[in-house]
Amino acid sequence: MQNGSLSPAVAPSAPSAAAQTPAVAEKPPASLYGGVTSRRVTVRDLASAKQRGERWPMLTAYDALTASVFDEAGIPVLLVGDSAGNCHLGYETTVPVTMDQMVMLSAAVVRGTKRALIVADLPFGSYQESPGQALHNAARLMKEAGVGAVKLEGGERSAPAIELLVQAGVPVMAHLGLTPQSVHALGGYPVQGRGDEAAHQLLRDAKTVAAAGAFAVVLEAVPAELAAQVTASLQIPTVGIGAGADCDAQVLVWTDMAGMTAGRVPKFVKQYADLRAALGDAARAYAADVIGGEFPAAEHTFH
Repeated sequence: MQNGSLSPAVAPSAPSAAAQTPAVAEKPPASLYGGVTSRRVTVRDLASAKQRGERWPMLTAYDALTASVFDEAGIPVLLVGDSAGNCHLGYETTVPVTMDQMVMLSAAVVRGTKRALIVADLPFGSYQESPGQALHNAARLMKEAGVGAVKLEGGERSAPAIELLVQAGVPVMAHLGLTPQSVHALGGYPVQGRGDEAAHQLLRDAKTVAAAGAFAVVLEAVPAELAAQVTASLQIPTVGIGAGADCDAQVLVWTDMAGMTAGRVPKFVKQYADLRAALGDAARAYAADVIGGEFPAAEHTFH
């Protein structure tokens, strides 16, 4: 039986700082693909994606309207490629594309987008003469068009230009493997990097452009095994086009991807729509309405 005295109450222990503050789950890193952001994607975002093993898509774009569609779809990087020569300007190759044309097309893509990092090609003849020439023309694309980065072809031979551009504050994406601006020297568009010597040279080129400061490197028409080796050896992202599934990112020419290209497309292209047929059907339906007097109807007419 207890005596009448009360034993002193035991004061509850003060809650720990952890108990006072509700646990907050660590916020996962933002995905490059999709999502809403108040700023454009940057080269630092691409580097972070490489570190966490996140793959990302890139498409070409050549005008404000198409670029806005891809931007709204969440594509994080858009390339204003000199492939516009083949796709939009009616040239047989990319070689005739000029700096003035690239500035005009790039400015349109920038105006049509809010989120995507816009990368513009330096066209043939705009950087091969000297690093100084490369800087002059890269500055035009950044100042007159507003792009966030430029792309140029070549490995060891282009390293001095890449180094100067990066030192001047111009982010550079390199391009190895099949380099379309060299179509006449290559005798067409053959797969590159086959055989020990060619593979070793491509690997050296990749390491050289990375050391020169490139933030990413496109690998075009390269055996998948070699592209995987290059990807594993670099700390910068690789962007594959006909280079297998082990690259950090993939790029396609949008007219190939959406089925706008007439005739045969390269083996590495997957067509996700048939816009050429859809657009043709729309044009024929419009023509039939005009010929038959069904367009414009009353709802399309002012009085």
